[in-house]
Amino acid sequence: MPYRILAVDDDPKILKILLHSLGKEGFEVLTAANGEEALQKARQFPPDLVVLDIMMPGMDGFETYQKLKAQREVPVIILSARTDEVDRVVGFRMGVDDYQTKPFSPTELALRVKAILRRLEEKNVQPEQVLTFAGLILDYGKRLVMVDGSKVELTPKEFELLWLMASNSNRVFTKAHLLDKIWDSSFLGDENTVTVHIRRLREKIERDPSKPVYIKTVWGTGYKFEFEG
Repeated sequence: MPYRILAVDDDPKILKILLHSLGKEGFEVLTAANGEEALQKARQFPPDLVVLDIMMPGMDGFETYQKLKAQREVPVIILSARTDEVDRVVGFRMGVDDYQTKPFSPTELALRVKAILRRLEEKNVQPEQVLTFAGLILDYGKRLVMVDGSKVELTPKEFELLWLMASNSNRVFTKAHLLDKIWDSSFLGDENTVTVHIRRLREKIERDPSKPVYIKTVWGTGYKFEFEG
């Protein structure tokens, strides 16, 4: 069975592009012109991934995203004509899987869709593992993070980023490498995406984000997970 993609945009031209470009890659593509229609179709025909516009009349993309997630856990790529960092930060804080600005390359978007779906397949065969540090516990199978005995809520991307670094303690990762491993888009993405996620992780797991104990900056290179006790 082909993966089912739900494309949501109030611009018929964009929907036509998405229908054609994703369809020729072998995906089953459903389209919706607004948030309400998207929710209805998602209930009737649960998608494997959603490509979602932000700027829509009535229910905007962020509200639609929240309601889609309440129905069922599903990866989402946000489309937006706005390039403000604020929108990116809001989207990533909400847990979106990727963010694509308009105008966009249909080929690039298809690559992003494939990368996300490929990671989902890999997760399904990932063995359960637990990493334990003083004050910090990570459980991959349960997607659980405990800091000083209290559960910390991370978005899927935040968890994957933390797990990658913590399971490779003391290894230095460049921003480009982290993009490639977590977003599969080192040649497509914006390295500020990594910066935003690192900042959010520090706010959630570090006692003092300005003096991180776990996630260290390696100036001029990138980041590493290094716990000294």
